Amino acid sequence: METPPMWVFGYGSLMWNPGFPVAERALATLSDHARTFCMRSVHHRGTQDDPGLVLALDPAPGVACVGLGFRVQPGAEADTLQGLRDRELISSAYVERLVALSLSDGRAVEAVAYVVDTAHVQYCGGLLLEQQAHIIARAVGGRGPNTEYLFNTVAHLVELGIPDPDLAWLDARVREILTPG
Repeated sequence: METPPMWVFGYGSLMWNPGFPVAERALATLSDHARTFCMRSVHHRGTQDDPGLVLALDPAPGVACVGLGFRVQPGAEADTLQGLRDRELISSAYVERLVALSLSDGRAVEAVAYVVDTAHVQYCGGLLLEQQAHIIARAVGGRGPNTEYLFNTVAHLVELGIPDPDLAWLDARVREILTPG
């Protein structure tokens, strides 16, 4: 029996840095979730003393998140899953889920996705965009400045033709905060 292909849903840094061998990528939509800066980052884009913010899939009935579906190179599934777990489950603020994606070509696939645990101490849903901008403008973590994470994600959303008004606003506002004078 042939192993079904493994798909992964990328909505933030996975879009521009998947970190695993990709056989195919396609625009993908996940229903009932929003892409928001709703998780405090105490490792990758901030520290325990000065947390940054990272994107997470926040459950939101009636809302859809558009990102990328990645089909993992056959034979790399186990290494990919372990690598994703090492990267995404560093503080258990994400929960690994199998989700139903709608690909832009009409296919429906099941994919691995990392959804925020709204009961976790790092969850911070509901922060005003202005608050988010000031946190992102200053935070730095083990993988670099929080600004780099925001700017790379927004650049890739634009390149892919995926509108995200909140992230576009944050991109402009953080650049304004960082501009002296």
